[in-house]
Amino acid sequence: MVRALRAPARLGARVASAARHGRAVAAVLAVATVATTALSLWLGLQVYEQRADEQRRQDILAAARRSALNFTSLDYRHYARDSANVLKGATGDFKKQFAAQTAELTKLVAANKSVSEGQVLEAGIARSDERSARVLVVADSKVTNSAAPEGQARTYRLQLDLVLEGGRWLTSNVEFVG
Repeated sequence: MVRALRAPARLGARVASAARHGRAVAAVLAVATVATTALSLWLGLQVYEQRADEQRRQDILAAARRSALNFTSLDYRHYARDSANVLKGATGDFKKQFAAQTAELTKLVAANKSVSEGQVLEAGIARSDERSARVLVVADSKVTNSAAPEGQARTYRLQLDLVLEGGRWLTSNVEFVG
C-alpha cells in the first residue's frame, strides 16, 4: 500500500518538474527570440546606413564629375547654353562670380573662337559629411581657338567644394590646384 501511495506522489513531482522545465525552456526561447530580433534590426540598420553612405558618395562624385565636365567643355558657338549648364550646377559665391563674368567670358570666347572639349579622368572625395563635400578632379580637354586651330591638350586639377541644397549636390567653389 505504501508503494501505491508513493507512485502518484512521484508522478506529481515529475509533472511539476516538467512544468518548471517547460517554463524555463519557454523563457529561454523568448529571450533568444528577442535577442535575435534585436540583432537582426541592428544589422539591417547597419546595411541601410552603408547603402545610404554609398549612395551619397556616388551622388557627390556624379555631381562633381558633371560640374567639372561642364566647366571644361565650352564652345563659343553655343556659349550661352554651356555657361547655363555651369550655372545649373552651381550655388553661392561661385555661382555669383561665374554669372558676373559670363558677359565678359562670352565676348572673350567668341573673339577667340574657343572650343574646349573636356573629359573627366578621375574624381575622388577628399572629405564629406551629410551636407558638404570636397572633391578632387583630374580632367583633360582639347582646346582649339584662333591662336591654336590644331588644338592644345590641357590637363586640369580641380578642387570642387559641393553643398547639398534642395536634394541636389551643387558646386559652391572651384579652385585650380597643382
